[in-house]
Amino acid sequence: MKNNVYITSPLLPPLEEFIPYLEKLWESKILTNGGQFHQQLEQALADYLGVKYVCLFSNGTLALLTALQTLRISGEVITTPYSFVATSHSLLWNDLTPVFADIDPVTFNIDPDRIEELITPKTTAIMPVHCYGIPCDMERIQRIADTYGLKVIYDAAHCFGVKQDDISILNYGDLSVLSFHATKVFNTFEGGAIICHDAKTKQRIDYLKNFGFADETVVMAPGINAKMNEVQAAMGLLQLKYIDSALNERAIIYQRYVDLLRDVLPQIEFITPAENINWNYSYFPVLIRENSAVSRDEIYAALRQHDIYARRYFYPLISAFPMYRHFPTANAQHLPVASEISYAVLCLPIFPGLSESDQTRIISVIKELFDAASLFSAPALVVNG
Repeated sequence: MKNNVYITSPLLPPLEEFIPYLEKLWESKILTNGGQFHQQLEQALADYLGVKYVCLFSNGTLALLTALQTLRISGEVITTPYSFVATSHSLLWNDLTPVFADIDPVTFNIDPDRIEELITPKTTAIMPVHCYGIPCDMERIQRIADTYGLKVIYDAAHCFGVKQDDISILNYGDLSVLSFHATKVFNTFEGGAIICHDAKTKQRIDYLKNFGFADETVVMAPGINAKMNEVQAAMGLLQLKYIDSALNERAIIYQRYVDLLRDVLPQIEFITPAENINWNYSYFPVLIRENSAVSRDEIYAALRQHDIYARRYFYPLISAFPMYRHFPTANAQHLPVASEISYAVLCLPIFPGLSESDQTRIISVIKELFDAASLFSAPALVVNG
């Protein structure tokens, strides 16, 4: 039997502990429309994450779409090309124009120095992404937004539980959007949420995700159906019982990678979060630069040959896809840092349950490539006759 190692594996609590939740659903016959588990999970997540209001969604992409509708965003939105396509797809679905700003070479997040130069009279918002769960420069972004009267919506898909200076980064900006997809550190099979800071905004979000209904006969806005169902919410409530141990295990796996790389592959770069960041270790990206003896894609291919499925997050850039290429800011020359990082990055598998032996196997495959390249490039031995 193959020992496949994937980029991630969903966090699944014991099945026998999920059954009682399902039995309650069968008894109540309330499967959606804001039932008891939905209400309980919103409050439990607000308490756990340290935020005021949580609005649950059936997935993170619908949450992004609704966040833009909530704040009535129009015209141009400055965002990053270095993200999953849902970030910018949500702009196109709302008939908005994405304006791509280059990224910071250390955090891989949108570079505040590049934001201000892209603001025009049509700009209404900034949509940064906390890439890999590493916080953006939120204070600088907020200063820019305040100066020009812009809204800030954070794509915080990777950020469950992340804190800066012991404060949830979800408290920054006008809205933050989480994903609870099966690949995330906290999942509800599929799912997502908008984090907001006042009751009035939460009420508008709740209207919008339920067709715009305010009551049985009153529709306040042209909303959609984006509600999280009770099965998803039940999963979330159970997941909360195990999330702390899962995050602790991720931290151990991260440190194991760090120790292995420093020991045998010191030429490979990796992310080190700042000391004031409580990270969730959602990803383990490494950088294989252009001048490396072994290319990123050679490592990617070799790992796959050994049934190890690393991923090139994020390659290609969003701006390189056909539906974005025509935008003036999509040109690669405008995005030199993002372009370089996208050709260098490789995310290694990280998830609770990843064994030490599999981590050692992953690093061994990479090391063998570098060892072979070193032998191949070594100067020939010259013997004087």
